[in-house]
Amino acid sequence: MKKHLNAVAIGALMGLAFVGGHTLTFQGWAQDKAPDKAATSNDSTDTYKQLDLFGEVFERVRAEYVEQVSDKQLIESAINGMLTSLDPHSNFLNSDEFQDMQSQTRGSFGGLGIEVTMENGVVKVVSPIDDTPAAKAGVQAGDLIIAIDGKPIVNMSLNEAVDKMRGPVGSNIVITVRRGDAEPFDLTLARATIPVESVRWRTEGDIGYIRITSFTERTEDGLKRGIADIKKKLGDKLQGYVLDLRNDPGGLLDQAIAVSDAFLDKGEIVSTRSRKADQAQRYNATPGDMADGLPLVVLINGGSASASEIVAGALQDHHRAVLMGTQSFGKGSVQTIIPLPGHGAMRLTTARYYTPSGRSIQQLGITPDIEVQQARIEEIAQMRGYRESDLKGALNNDNKQTAPGEGGADQKAPTTPPGGAPTTPPGGGASTDKPATPGQDKAASPPSDGAADANKPADVDYQLSRALDLLRGLSLFQKGQAG
Repeated sequence: MKKHLNAVAIGALMGLAFVGGHTLTFQGWAQDKAPDKAATSNDSTDTYKQLDLFGEVFERVRAEYVEQVSDKQLIESAINGMLTSLDPHSNFLNSDEFQDMQSQTRGSFGGLGIEVTMENGVVKVVSPIDDTPAAKAGVQAGDLIIAIDGKPIVNMSLNEAVDKMRGPVGSNIVITVRRGDAEPFDLTLARATIPVESVRWRTEGDIGYIRITSFTERTEDGLKRGIADIKKKLGDKLQGYVLDLRNDPGGLLDQAIAVSDAFLDKGEIVSTRSRKADQAQRYNATPGDMADGLPLVVLINGGSASASEIVAGALQDHHRAVLMGTQSFGKGSVQTIIPLPGHGAMRLTTARYYTPSGRSIQQLGITPDIEVQQARIEEIAQMRGYRESDLKGALNNDNKQTAPGEGGADQKAPTTPPGGAPTTPPGGGASTDKPATPGQDKAASPPSDGAADANKPADVDYQLSRALDLLRGLSLFQKGQAG
């Protein structure tokens, strides 16, 4: 009986292996010359001994573990353990996880259409997405979702609550909402297909700002729409672009290539090298620069990984963009999703990628051309000092102009002469604010000067403001050369 159980366990394990590897691995074996039997007999014997060991452990766990565990759970866990032992990015995806992964890369999922966070044990709505079930039902920013289908959220994690709100398109869900001090009320919503926009854009004065949060199937189209919209709004005033890849964890390789190609006119974008030398691949740019050669600054930080590092590395190696920010994550490997029909899929690391100059950024990351740590911005009041116009008998400007913001030579002089100890201006004194922790993505707002750009975000981003300053300088330099 014991040998029979071992054989069943071994058969189950090998059956799963056959399902996943049939077209990718076994087909290649069938085309190769048959191996020498003598050379492989010892290896085969050892493999079967190891499989027999697996069967022995499988049977003992199934029979004697303190709680009953299904055979499916044990085998899936064993497969996942085999894959995760290879590297941090290889793993097994069960059917539900595979479906979620497909939703993320395709850029859409079945849900309600709300951005949420967790606050005091309940889900808080950050904002409803336009033209989604949540927005149409009147869900508002700041609403608290305290129950889903009658079950309180108090003991759920944010991920668990989000999973419950997602589901098949057309299926109904009841959420209990608390708004301010009013009594909680129920809303019945029908889930719909919610598009995930991985590209967002706006104008910052005369500069186009493009943010890519991840590389999904919709990223290339989003980038094209963003550039077209920015060109339409700014026209000839457009000075350049900021491409923000901070905290972008990556995504699809083909989308990273497409984004790089959008700003490159020629040359290699990335190469991949797998276990077999003859399977190396190179991807090259096609003619045409969607940015029309305007200056480009790319923002990266420690959260920029994988596909975003491919883009940053390609643009840096071709000297097409200035990279600004902090060192990137350093993930230089490519994963292939291999479906296992009826069982989910496996994510397997199959290649390393290299930038156009041949750099591998694995464990190293991309070093920015200009390192800029995230910091707070504080406007410091300055006491007006002596200037030429304040001196007795100073020559007048022959164009009869005055200095910006001044009333001319007869303006009242400061109370302290040059070289003396300046008096502290109202509200002045030494600043006690220190720079924020490096890598912080949200900076404090500076004092308002009453002339803020309408497109400027409420929270001033120090790295972004440095990028904008650099772009305007590059634009002036470029125009000077052209002139």
